[in-house]
Amino acid sequence: MTRGARKGGNTGAPRSVDVALLAGVSQKTVSRVFNDEPYVSAEVRRRVLEAAEELGYRLNNAARALASGRTRSIGVVTLGTALYGPASLIMGVERAVRDMGYALRVVNTVEGDPSGVAGAVDSLLDQGVDGIVISEPIDDGYDGDLAARLDVPVLVLGAPPFPAPRALAAGVGADLMARTATEHLLDLGHRTVHHLAGPQRWYAARDRLEGWRAALTAHGRAVPPVVEGDWSAASGYAAGRELACDDDLTAVFAANDDMAIGLIRALAEAGRRVPEDVSVVGFDDIPVAAYVTPPLTTVRQPFDAVAQEGLKRLLHTIENPQADLLPTSDPPVDLVVRASTAPPPTRMTPDRGRRTASRSGGGRHSPPLNGGTATHD
Repeated sequence: MTRGARKGGNTGAPRSVDVALLAGVSQKTVSRVFNDEPYVSAEVRRRVLEAAEELGYRLNNAARALASGRTRSIGVVTLGTALYGPASLIMGVERAVRDMGYALRVVNTVEGDPSGVAGAVDSLLDQGVDGIVISEPIDDGYDGDLAARLDVPVLVLGAPPFPAPRALAAGVGADLMARTATEHLLDLGHRTVHHLAGPQRWYAARDRLEGWRAALTAHGRAVPPVVEGDWSAASGYAAGRELACDDDLTAVFAANDDMAIGLIRALAEAGRRVPEDVSVVGFDDIPVAAYVTPPLTTVRQPFDAVAQEGLKRLLHTIENPQADLLPTSDPPVDLVVRASTAPPPTRMTPDRGRRTASRSGGGRHSPPLNGGTATHD
């Protein structure tokens, strides 16, 4: 039987009955195979799938939705932005959803939109999605009735969960990663570490600031004033011009790589060498981080691992509504050590009135921190 041909010479889109005839099974068995139901032997499953492939048959999703009460689609609410972190996390979600056999429906929010997350959730519920992923990095506040309207499982990525009957949460552990980055600089011998923070309306910026502060507090170190940027290299450059005026500055943890790169440019223009005079650590490990001068020490975000873990838990809740939630597991911290960090300078120069470099470069071989891994590029 050729593709698209059915018994009796009729042509057209193949149906499940055609697959059943070719595979030598009942139409109900074909349905069980395509709905991934139990009690189908591996041999029968193979025959059905091979017959479907030969005929070019694809299960009608609308019919499956009527039969199962599910559309096999996942809705995603996300801020419409090209920033590396949010965009990479959504790419990870898209790959995970596709690998798990679901369709993806995305609604972008806009910063300052009064309807915000609540309006986006309502739009997805109207489309009949089986579950929702909220990857909204900005604290715009949730509509008070949002939880009550959520009658499907929801997964919140990188933000605090909200009370809902079947709400899950997953994140990248930004506070722990920020703490690891800060401790890397302290372990190199820096007395304290300054912080170039992201905008504090962003949950990620708050988490990174808290991780930095927790590391300094745990080690009994002074907590310098925070300089806030807007994630851009331009804001990092502006912050760098301000920080360069501090002769006691020897180490900075920046809340993302773009700001770190702008910071390094400003320090260089001010005559502050990196890492001889000032060490800099970024966050994200954007593709260009390994190729700037000097190559940037940074913390790599596990976007794909977080997406896979979160979607696995969400789909388990969708498909097993009465079962217990799957346990969570945090990915390890991956500190990527490059040439932008080193021990602090150790002697004074009379012309500048501050320390200058006298180092061995040992900072490039520091051990993994907090149970994570240190990668040396």
